[in-house]
Amino acid sequence: MTERLYTTQLQAGLGMQAETTVLFDLWQPGMDASDLFDLALGSGRFPNVSARRLRNIISECFAPRYLRNNAQPAMLLRTLHSTLSNRELEQLLFLYTARANVILADFVREVYWGAYVGGRHELTNDEAQNFVIRATASGRTSKRWADTTVRRVAAYLTGCCSDFGLLERSAHRSRKILPFRIEPRVAALLAYDLHFSGVADNALASHADWALFGLDRTEAIGELRRVSLRGLLVIQAAADVIRISWPLKASEEVVNALAKG
Repeated sequence: MTERLYTTQLQAGLGMQAETTVLFDLWQPGMDASDLFDLALGSGRFPNVSARRLRNIISECFAPRYLRNNAQPAMLLRTLHSTLSNRELEQLLFLYTARANVILADFVREVYWGAYVGGRHELTNDEAQNFVIRATASGRTSKRWADTTVRRVAAYLTGCCSDFGLLERSAHRSRKILPFRIEPRVAALLAYDLHFSGVADNALASHADWALFGLDRTEAIGELRRVSLRGLLVIQAAADVIRISWPLKASEEVVNALAKG
């Protein structure tokens, strides 16, 4: 598989939780980004946002994150978001944003969790800049970025981490690292999402998405066991072999089960 290149797409918007929640209210199955823009523009729900900015939010933020894979993320979150806690919603938005922006995913897995596991209390913009510099030097971008672009992208990375609760909200160049543990219902949704996307049981606990939440294979198995206690799946794990029984056969069943708590 060709390695995905890093982009500056985060410049269109970081966490965008408030705007995303409104767009979930407006979006209907079958709508593409253009349809959603037309509806949002005429809705009166974005009175302080220019048409150009709104189009950018939808085409560069909302669509790549939530309208991919036949809009499965949008359908799931549109149904569930009113029943989710703020923390659960924040973590799911983080997951889909990281999937859409591989530079953020790699930064979190490599730099944020490296600092967290190392017992660090703060993360700096300089560390983010060094990560971006290494990325451009190793060919992870289509061309070498200018110094100004490196600084901006580094700020987007730490800003996005702040928006999603991994770092404190601060204008300082050094931000406090916050406790960040995957919520049980988020773990259940992630497990089923990977299952429905075709990930085999034995590979599921090693999937890179768990590492976004700081979990290695053993820790991911622990989360799957906790999901099993809720009756949402049955897991058998011995040595390097994992077998999982999936009682819920479709995304709609998963959503309904989680909406009931």
